[in-house]
Amino acid sequence: MNETMQAPVQEQISQLTQLPWLILFALAAPIMVVVWRLKIFPTLWWVIILLGSLVTSIVTIFEPNFLFLAALLDLGLIGVATVDLLLVYLGTNRGIEVSRSIPRTCSLGVPLSSELVVENRSSMTLRGRVKDDLPDNFECSPSEHDLQLAPMGRLTASSKLTPGKRGAFELQFVYLQFYSPLRLWKRQLRLPLKNPLNVYPDLKQLSDYALLAKTNRLSLIGVRKTRRIGQDSEFERLRDYSRDDNYRHMDWRSTARRRKLTVRQFQNDQSQRVIFLLDCGRMMTNERDGYTLLDHALNSTLMMAYVALSQGDAVGMLCFSDTIHSYIPPRGGSSQMNRLIQAGFDQFPRLVESRYDQAFLYLSNHCKRRSLVVLATNVIDEVNGASVVDYLGNINGQHLPLGILLRDREMFDAADAPDGGDFQMYRAAAAADILLWRDQVVKDLTHRGVLVVDSFPDELTAPLINQYLEVKAKHLL
Repeated sequence: MNETMQAPVQEQISQLTQLPWLILFALAAPIMVVVWRLKIFPTLWWVIILLGSLVTSIVTIFEPNFLFLAALLDLGLIGVATVDLLLVYLGTNRGIEVSRSIPRTCSLGVPLSSELVVENRSSMTLRGRVKDDLPDNFECSPSEHDLQLAPMGRLTASSKLTPGKRGAFELQFVYLQFYSPLRLWKRQLRLPLKNPLNVYPDLKQLSDYALLAKTNRLSLIGVRKTRRIGQDSEFERLRDYSRDDNYRHMDWRSTARRRKLTVRQFQNDQSQRVIFLLDCGRMMTNERDGYTLLDHALNSTLMMAYVALSQGDAVGMLCFSDTIHSYIPPRGGSSQMNRLIQAGFDQFPRLVESRYDQAFLYLSNHCKRRSLVVLATNVIDEVNGASVVDYLGNINGQHLPLGILLRDREMFDAADAPDGGDFQMYRAAAAADILLWRDQVVKDLTHRGVLVVDSFPDELTAPLINQYLEVKAKHLL
């Protein structure tokens, strides 16, 4: 009889010992729902508390006397966690407003300022972190900011964004993370906030050139003075004397009348035309200092375009790979510089074979007048090397061709440093053989009357401008 009475009692105790586990399951199930629906996640503190509750539940298996205490602890945790969850949800549900202040345009590699303004429209203090959207190839310093917003308060978070790639981008979101008052929960928010951002090539060099040209210090960036054959005799205007002006251009009558030193300024006899052909194919995908060969070529050609426009010439641009990407007809004036920048800033090298035949056919159909045709490319094999020689050589006579050939610094370093084991010797021999072939390509271009600028990508600007100034000085067009 006693055994029959003890069996139901033991079964009842066994069921009661499962109560804490059931409470823990009831506690964990809402967590999964909250995580999925509200993007509210438990913090490390909540995990530690759950582990403590788990320990008490395990103790009840061996000590049934702790059953009531464990159940009471679990119910208390459910109540506290629920209240803490509701507070973080209600405080961040509709009480957060975010705005961003950022320029619409910037230059490649030049940091720009970005400001995020976070406003708390709720009646409780909010703590957490904020992080701005970051496109690929961008760097942000600092990457995130701590938040502590009083009721109806606001915070301005300033950052420096450094673009590492040209092109059209869009900042789409702002990422926020808020903690509950007891730090048992954290909520992740992604608020839509769109701002377009166009990253152009480094344009700071244009202002640097203008400043150095004004003070006659272009030699600091490697631009040398070129003596002109003959003189431009067409009078343009009178202007104030600067210390670097030729004294033979002084206008003494105007100086006496104005009581201020005055010089005569002359302009070129004719406006000439310059057209850039930018190769956007596979030959321009190599990188140097984090920038592709196309980036270096674009920076240098824009610099030369700025110089040519300041000389009164008309400048155009044709971007191509296996198709024609864009074409800007040659024009003069300051507004043409903006057109060239807009046409080239979102051009990127593609892993396709460049169609020189299409590019030069398009050029012949759209440009009949004699021009300085500048092709920026790279020769890496016999196929594209022969194409460059043929097409540049064939337009000589109708146009004045100028080829920009970009060097591979690693190739030159390998050929110059043969020291080491057998592998280094073979590597240096292979590099020297390729450079000999490349030198023959340069000689073939020169023999066919093509001007050549053979330079490393990061040293291209000064030789290219010097070549252009020499063309102008010798009146080759």
